Amino acid sequence: MRPTAFSGAARVAGVVGAPVRQSLSPLIHNAWIAAAELDAVYVPFSPAPNRFDAFVTALKGGSVAGLNVTLPFKAAALGLADVADPAAVAAGAANLLLFCQDGRIEARNTDGIGLLHALDLQAPGWASPAGPAVVLGAGGAARGAVAALLGAGSAVHVVNRTYERAVEVADDLQGAQPVAWGQLGEALTEATVVINATAAGLEGEGGLDIPLHVLGPHAVVMDMVYMPRLTPFLRQAKARGLRTVDGLAMLIGQAVPSFEALFGCPAPPEVDVRALALRALGEAGP
Repeated sequence: MRPTAFSGAARVAGVVGAPVRQSLSPLIHNAWIAAAELDAVYVPFSPAPNRFDAFVTALKGGSVAGLNVTLPFKAAALGLADVADPAAVAAGAANLLLFCQDGRIEARNTDGIGLLHALDLQAPGWASPAGPAVVLGAGGAARGAVAALLGAGSAVHVVNRTYERAVEVADDLQGAQPVAWGQLGEALTEATVVINATAAGLEGEGGLDIPLHVLGPHAVVMDMVYMPRLTPFLRQAKARGLRTVDGLAMLIGQAVPSFEALFGCPAPPEVDVRALALRALGEAGP
């Protein structure tokens, strides 16, 4: 789908990251813009990492409606905001900045919404009371996942190679339980959901040495990475016959509320943005 033409008065928004060339967000948002026939455009930005603060500050005042924020800027984005929603505060990171006409910057985090959407879509009934969710990692992505899962009523175990960081997450997000890396296998035996919230497997490089063989047959395995869509972690889970949830579903899930915040109207549901994204990734699967 080609984006509609836009005028000099077009509403401008975008995504910022370093690098950002691989982002599917422009494809997704511009497809929605075209379907909604908006005078708008969504573009990628990639300032030098040491110029991010200056880049954001220069956009104050609303000439640009807002930005989705990706690696490595999510934590810095929150620090530049004048106000932040509870999800961004809980995650210690923002994936959406809105530039108000009065010069204020508003930070939001829609990643938790995207995570729960992906689980509901690809693993219906995942929220089993039979066991906890295990989140791998202790960065901003992990914090967002933990906060969303706690909000959904799940018990959550946080596992990180550096145990002190897992403790920090649990201390900040009351209700989560830190788990030492050496106890990972024991934690997985009880888990109903396992979520990779680390960058391991990004662009198909590396992977996670996780003993998925100890999981029960009804466990759900999710990877927040979406390039590649089937990470080594998800391939390992599929080989075990486990249900899997991919990061592309989460990307689309978080983009829906972002689009409405940026452009003031709902994302057109008739646009199959997943199919567009899969074609861009060279895939034809579901």
